[in-house]
Amino acid sequence: MRLDKLYDKAYDWVFTHGPNLFFGLILLVIGLRLIKFIRSRLRDRMSRNKVHSSLQPFFLSLSITALHILLIITVMEIIGLQMTIFTTVIGAFSVAAGLALSGTLQNFAGGVLILLLKPFDIDDNIVAQGQDGIVTSIQLFYTVLITADNRTIIIPNGKLFNEVIVNVTREGKRRLDFEVRVSYAADTDKARQIMLNAIKSTENVLKTPSVRVGIISLDVDSVRFTVNVWVKSNDYLNVKIALMEKIVKDLGAAGIDFPKAG
Repeated sequence: MRLDKLYDKAYDWVFTHGPNLFFGLILLVIGLRLIKFIRSRLRDRMSRNKVHSSLQPFFLSLSITALHILLIITVMEIIGLQMTIFTTVIGAFSVAAGLALSGTLQNFAGGVLILLLKPFDIDDNIVAQGQDGIVTSIQLFYTVLITADNRTIIIPNGKLFNEVIVNVTREGKRRLDFEVRVSYAADTDKARQIMLNAIKSTENVLKTPSVRVGIISLDVDSVRFTVNVWVKSNDYLNVKIALMEKIVKDLGAAGIDFPKAG
């Protein structure tokens, strides 16, 4: 008698839930195959669109994980499983993880935005967070710079993206500015011509835009000249050293006096 009742209950359960279970399993198999196909197409599409290599695994993993979660939830709904407890647990876990990883998530979000918006690229010279260096690596959580004196600087992307970034390299050239002071006894026209000649004979000074040399101010003990020349971004420091040395030597050789210290 008990077996008969058990058989009847099993028959009723199969009759009631069997179709949903069958369709749920069919949907699961089809969904997994479809997700596999979408994964392949997404990978090919990102490669064709030249999405940054650091972002491809992230977007691919995020998309496929979201599709798997959506598929599982849909199958559970079709089968008739209650989602209330599952949803509550996932929500509580998400809140706790968000609080624990707030700084890390900020760096991650900054990295994604940097890789998408591209305020700078590898080998660009940038000034950010008080640091000046060449970008050698852009990761999802941090960016690596190498300074002129060969120091490695690692900057979290959250801080980097939320502050001012000066990209020295992007325009391809930059203006080199410095000042030269001569005494009031000096012939200013002669001093200016010597500086112009020094500029012309210095390598890697660009012809356009035009150079500018002129009196910028009159100090108590000297006449102050400003020198403006254009150079390629990568030549900036070398040209600055060479040009300043040549101007000082040529002015001194021509008898142009500099103001005395003190």
